[in-house]
Amino acid sequence: MATYDQPHGYYGWSPGAATATISLEGVLIGWSEGARRLLGHRAGEVVGRAAAGLLAGPDPPDAAGLSLAGSQEWSGTAALRHRDGHLVELTLHAHPSLGGDGTPQGFVVTATTGRESEHDLRMVEWAFAQSSIPLSTYATASGSWQLNAAAEGGEQEVPTTPGEETRVTDGRQVAEDNPSPDSAPLGDARADKGFLECVRLVAEEGRSMRYERFGRAQPSARQRAWIIELWPVRDPATGEVVGVGTATFDSSEQRSARQRLALLKEAGTRIGTTLNVTRTAEELADLVVPRLADFVSVDLLDSVLLGEEPVPGPVDAAVVLRRVAHQSVTAGGDTPEAAVDLGEVDTYPAYSPPARSLSSGQSVLSGIDDPDFVRWVTEHRMRSTRVREFGLHSLMATPLRARGITLGVAVFVRGEGSEPFEQDDLLLAEELAGRAAVGVDNARRYTRERTNALTLQRSLLPRDLPRQAAVEVAYRYLPAGTGVGVGGDWFDVIPLSGTRVALVVGDVVGHGIHASATMGQLRTAVRTLADVDLPPDELLTHLDDLVIHLTSEDSGVETGLRDTTGEIGATCLYAVYDPVSRVCTLASAGHLPPAVLLPDGAVSVVQLTPGPLLGVGGLPFESTELELPEGSLLAFYTDGLIEARDRDVSLGLDRLCDALAHPVPSLEVTCDAILKALLPDSPPDDVALLLARTRALHADQVAAWALPADPAIVADARAQTSRQLAAWGLEDAAFVTELVVSELVTNAIRYGDVPIGLRLIRDRTLICEVSDASSTAPHLRRARTYDEGGRGLHMIAQLTQGWGTRQTTMGKTIWAEQPLPAG
Repeated sequence: MATYDQPHGYYGWSPGAATATISLEGVLIGWSEGARRLLGHRAGEVVGRAAAGLLAGPDPPDAAGLSLAGSQEWSGTAALRHRDGHLVELTLHAHPSLGGDGTPQGFVVTATTGRESEHDLRMVEWAFAQSSIPLSTYATASGSWQLNAAAEGGEQEVPTTPGEETRVTDGRQVAEDNPSPDSAPLGDARADKGFLECVRLVAEEGRSMRYERFGRAQPSARQRAWIIELWPVRDPATGEVVGVGTATFDSSEQRSARQRLALLKEAGTRIGTTLNVTRTAEELADLVVPRLADFVSVDLLDSVLLGEEPVPGPVDAAVVLRRVAHQSVTAGGDTPEAAVDLGEVDTYPAYSPPARSLSSGQSVLSGIDDPDFVRWVTEHRMRSTRVREFGLHSLMATPLRARGITLGVAVFVRGEGSEPFEQDDLLLAEELAGRAAVGVDNARRYTRERTNALTLQRSLLPRDLPRQAAVEVAYRYLPAGTGVGVGGDWFDVIPLSGTRVALVVGDVVGHGIHASATMGQLRTAVRTLADVDLPPDELLTHLDDLVIHLTSEDSGVETGLRDTTGEIGATCLYAVYDPVSRVCTLASAGHLPPAVLLPDGAVSVVQLTPGPLLGVGGLPFESTELELPEGSLLAFYTDGLIEARDRDVSLGLDRLCDALAHPVPSLEVTCDAILKALLPDSPPDDVALLLARTRALHADQVAAWALPADPAIVADARAQTSRQLAAWGLEDAAFVTELVVSELVTNAIRYGDVPIGLRLIRDRTLICEVSDASSTAPHLRRARTYDEGGRGLHMIAQLTQGWGTRQTTMGKTIWAEQPLPAG
C-alpha cells in the first residue's frame, strides 16, 4: 500500500495511492492497483481473505488488530509481507466508511512507506518556503509566526500581536504592523480593525477574511496595495483552530484601476458645474492634483475667453495662449512650480510638448529623457529654474478639444518623489481633458450667447432717462447671475404732454435672446401707444392685442436658439402721473403692484385691480387712480426682486416696504439699499427696479380759463395770455404764444364742442393747451394756393418745438410746447 500523508495536519491523496477496503469482520473486500504494485498481490489472490493474513509475524499489533472495531480513525505502522516473501514497513491510516444511518460499514486503509512520507513532507515545506507568493502561518498556542522567503524579503511584512513574544523560524523578530487609515478588512463592518485584529478574529471566529493594506506613497505616485487572505487552520482530528494562514497578493494594479475609475466618476460631477470658462479650467486643475499630477496648468486661446468661435482643427504651434488655471501639491495654496503667472500669455515653441500636442491634436508623453523637453526647459530661464528646484521629470500635454475645435492645452507634471507617467496615466489624462473641454466649450458658447443677449437687451433698455419735471427717478437693472441667461425684464420713463410722465415696468416670461427680442417689441409698442396718449387701461388692451398677434406669428418658427412655438407670456404695469393734479393712474396686466412711501413715512403696497397676463385676450383691464402728496416715492419692480425659492411674495413685499421705510439721502442710495436687503450676491433672475419721487406744479405755474364758443373771445384769450406771460416774466414769448392761442382757440370754436378751455403751464418749457368736447383730432395737411384754411397747424409746427393731441374723457386736448426764452 502507498502514499497517503498528513504533514501539518493536511491530508492529500497522491496518484496511484495504495488502498484497501476491509469489512467490519476484517475481510478484504477491495484492493487497489497501487496496493498490487506495493505488495505484489493481485486482487483475486487477496480479496475475500482475512486482512490479518498479510501481516508479518504471528502477533499483529494490538492497536491495529485489523478487526477495526468502532468507527474511529487510526494511524500507525506495521510490517506486511510482500508476495515474494520479504517484509515491507508501512505507515497505515484507517478511515471508517459510514452508511446512510451513520454506522460504519467498513474501513478504507491507505498505506505509505516511511521514505515517501518523509519526502512528501519535505516537499510541502520546500513549496511553502520557495513560493513566490508571500505566505505565513500564525500558531495560536505559541503566538509565533512562520514566514516564507517571499514574506520575509518582500515589502509586506507579517506583524505580530502587541505585547507577545515573537518567534520566527530564522530567529528574526518581525516588526509590528501600523496599518494606514485606509487599511480595512474587505467586506467587514469593523473597518477600523487592523491586520492583527483580523488575525485574532480569524482565530477566534474560525472564518476566513480578507484584509487590504496600503503602502505609503508620495502625492501623485501609484500607491502600493496588497490583498491578504486569512484563513483558519484546524486540527483535522478535533476541528479546533490551531492557527491562521495568510497569503499576500499584490493588488496595486487593481487599486490603481479603481482609483482611475473613481477619478473619472468624480470628474463627471466636479468638472463643468458652472457656465464659466475660467472656473471650469480651475475645476480640472483642482481635481487632478495631487491624485494624478504634482502640478497642472491649463492654457486657453484668447478667443475662447472672449466667447468667440475658434478655428476648427489643430492649432498652429506659434499660437498665443493665456494661463487661466494652475494647481500644485505645494503646501500653502501657492504654485511655485509655475513659470507663467495666471492671466499672462505664453507662446510655446514648435518642438515643445504642448506645441506638439496642439499641432497634432494628440496627447504627448514626455520627460527628461526627451531631448525636446530638455531643450524647451533649457531655453526658458524661469522654467529651467522651476524644473531644477522641484525635480520636475515627467510631463503629459493634452489638447483641450470639443466639437472638432481646439480650445487650449492642459499640461500635467510630476516632480521629485513621484513615479514617471505611464501610458495608462496618459489615457486617463485624455479622458479628463476631454470632459473639461466639453465644459469649457459649453461655457464659451454660453458666454457668447449671453454677451449677445445682454448687448441686445441693453440696447433695448433706456440708457439715459429723458428729462421731465413730473418725477425724480433712479433705477437699477441686474441680469441674472446664474446660467439661465438674460431675461425679458424692462422699464421705461416716457414724458407725456402737459408735463405728465408715464412709468412702465414689465417682464417677458423666459430667458435668452428670444425673451429679450420680445421685450424690445413690447417696449417699442408701449412707447408708440404712449405717444398717442392713451389711458393706461386702453394702452394695455392694445398691448394685449399685439402680444396675441406676435404669438400667432411666432407659432412654429425656429429662432436657432429654441422653438418659440406657444404663447408669449408677459406682464406689464403702466402708470401715468400728472404733477398738476398730483394724480397717478395705474393699470396692471398681471404685474405686481408698486409700493409707495408717503412723505409722512407711511409705506404700503398700492391696491390695484389685477388684470390678466398679456396675450390672454378677451378680458378687460381696469385703471386705479391714486392721489399722491408731493414728495411721495413710488417703487416699481419685477418679480426677480421679491420672489425667491426660500420665501413667498408676501414676505418679499414686506422686506421691500421695510427697506423703503428707512430714510436715505438720495434715490440712488435707496436703490442700493433695496437691492442689498432683498437680493443675494448672484440673483437667480433678472431684476428691474424703478424709483420715482413725485413733484407737483404749484398754482403760480398754471393758468387756466374757460372760454365760450364765440369767435369774439379769441382776442380776449390772446390778451389774457399776454398778461399771464408778463406776470411770469416771459414777455419775449408773447408773440409766438399769442399766435398759437389764436389758432387753437379758433379751431376749437369752429370745429369743436363746448366746453372749451385754455391752459398755460410754465415749467421747464412753456405749454399751451386748448381742450374741447369733440373727439375729432386735427391733422396737418398741405394747403393749396387758393385754400382758405389748413395753414394754422403747419405754422404752429414751425414755431414750436412740438405739438400734439390727446384724448380725454371729455373730448380732446391740443397742445403746443415751446422753449422758455433765454434767461
